[in-house]
Amino acid sequence: MAPISFLQIDKLTKSYGDRLLFGDVTFGINQGDKIGLIAKNGTGKSTMLRIIAGLESPDSGNVIARSGLKIAFVEQKPDLGGEGATPLSACSEFDPATAERMLTQLGITDVNHPVDKMSGGQQKRIAIARALLAEPDLLILDEPTNHLDIAAIEWLEKRLAHANMTLLLVTHDRYFLDRICNKIIEIDLSQIFTYQGNYNEYLRRRQERIDALTGELAKVRNTLRREQEWMSRQPQARAGKAKFRIDNFHELKRRSQLSATDSTANVQLDVKASRIGSKIFEAEGVSKRFGDTIILDDFTYTFARMDKVGIVGPNGIGKSTFIKMLQGIIQPDSGRFDVGETVRFGYYSQDGLHLPPEKKVIDAITDLAEDIVLAGGERHSPMQFLQRFLFSPKDQQKYISTLSGGEKARLHLATVLMQSPNFLILDEPTNDLDILTLGILEEYLAEFKGCLIVVSHDRYFLDNIVDHLFVFTGNGTIKDFPGNYTDYRRFLAETAAAAPKEEKAKKPARESAPKPRKLTFKERKRMEELEQIIERLTNEKATLEETFTSGTPDQINAASIRYEALKSELDDAELEWLTLSEI
Repeated sequence: MAPISFLQIDKLTKSYGDRLLFGDVTFGINQGDKIGLIAKNGTGKSTMLRIIAGLESPDSGNVIARSGLKIAFVEQKPDLGGEGATPLSACSEFDPATAERMLTQLGITDVNHPVDKMSGGQQKRIAIARALLAEPDLLILDEPTNHLDIAAIEWLEKRLAHANMTLLLVTHDRYFLDRICNKIIEIDLSQIFTYQGNYNEYLRRRQERIDALTGELAKVRNTLRREQEWMSRQPQARAGKAKFRIDNFHELKRRSQLSATDSTANVQLDVKASRIGSKIFEAEGVSKRFGDTIILDDFTYTFARMDKVGIVGPNGIGKSTFIKMLQGIIQPDSGRFDVGETVRFGYYSQDGLHLPPEKKVIDAITDLAEDIVLAGGERHSPMQFLQRFLFSPKDQQKYISTLSGGEKARLHLATVLMQSPNFLILDEPTNDLDILTLGILEEYLAEFKGCLIVVSHDRYFLDNIVDHLFVFTGNGTIKDFPGNYTDYRRFLAETAAAAPKEEKAKKPARESAPKPRKLTFKERKRMEELEQIIERLTNEKATLEETFTSGTPDQINAASIRYEALKSELDDAELEWLTLSEI
């Protein structure tokens, strides 16, 4: 059965000034698609979403939606109403009890609190709740995980993965993409490339595309060299030759100047870290509270060389306050910090850049340093250094106030690393960086010879770079967990599974305790049916997964739609069997 078309994007083109974001792009969105849109910062992801949502116009081309299609759009900075708006008023078009229940599930407990007094993360939760309440045919999300804590991200991830809805989303959260999406669309070289499957499948197929194009370009350039020799001969030596060969030479020359991908122009993070001594950093008996809220209670820890720590915990529990205390920005109520003489902090703040907005990029960086030393000892001027962070000479003349969120994030990172820090403290560094830059930052941090503390809601990022976690559990308690975030989640799951058994073992036997009831004949039959269903669904799941690696695009598309429904059916069957087995 042919998929139902929800939306058709036909020959869409959009430019800003002389900069082409995308040109003549065509693709469709079908019912059941869960699409992740991927591109470098500044190449048109958010613009594409706004055009599809009807909030912005293209230069040319059309967006043709199915009649009556209901679209909900969650922007990066959602509009929730004017002064006096509350979470409940932002959802006023829905039943109040239903709206309050959805808001509570997303962690908004005071539904009458003024929205303008809430954090960015809380406002994002309200916008997501409003969109989910609308039950749209197509849900469009622009960076839905930004400013959410990990618990909220995992709740949303599970909801969207199991929901029977059509999605188009932009996110830098690679686990989110991998667990939700069945199709990836990439904007590259002002074109789009479509990949069936999740994020991991996209990585594999994208590399195949780049390898194939790189091979083709090598052949074009070899042919061009031969034709160049022919063209370089005296005109009389070519007299009478076919005109098409001359035309073909110019076409080869044009093609040889292309690149397999514009992602080859990547941020280069090979900045030298200054030497760090044997004494790093000690915290002893540190406590801090704000009124009745306890941030730290008798915290003691000694940092070792190349210590790489991730900090996790709910929003508002004091993670950012903690790292500001480490640097002396906020003072503790009691206890002490003892910092080694050679320690040089580099702080990437969640609050963003603190450079004069009226200054040009190049002038602001030159004010900070006129000479930057790279890892190999090579020295760069500010102009050369900024080019390593993808600021062309033209971009360096921009005023800081006009930079995009992604450009400001890259500039912020440049200002931190140019100081050659040996103790990096990164507070939510992934919020405005694109996926490609995140991968490069991860590689740099993996090889970083100093100490690292990172606060992040990006589970993939934490898994790749940290050795252990500081887990903020509330009331000033910090638990030091040995392992990355996935290790920690596995530990929590195992602990939760073991808890009922331990509780059961602790209960003393009572003489009057009733005997456990046995399964009825009907329940035993149902268990047998479920075992057959589980076996059948498991086999079908394996077949679909094989299709993802060897099937045609049409087969993969059909398999992706079935795969999402199958996972839900399998989960339900396993849960029902488990419930019956415990009787």
